[in-house]
Amino acid sequence: MWYAIMSEDTENSLAKRLTARPAHLARLEALKTQGRLLLAGPHPGIDSENPGEAGFTGSLVVAEFDSLQDARQWADEDPYLSAGVYASTTVKPFKKVLP
Repeated sequence: MWYAIMSEDTENSLAKRLTARPAHLARLEALKTQGRLLLAGPHPGIDSENPGEAGFTGSLVVAEFDSLQDARQWADEDPYLSAGVYASTTVKPFKKVLP
């Protein structure tokens, strides 16, 4: 089943994001290689694809896992969480309807 992993950043998280980004992306690439990643990306802090110093306010990952528990465990092991980028993370089942 698909699961939405919605994370909210701490304030002024940009420097921490940049430091932990390679490890964060490696985990997403692994999901992609396994055919389990529907989409992933950050929420810019301003109305721009390249927010610069405004940074990001959180992230969204929609990926396939065997269970809600497996999705939560994957989210709990995110390098952004251990680096202090994320203040909170919510994991919910997701039903893809369109497209």
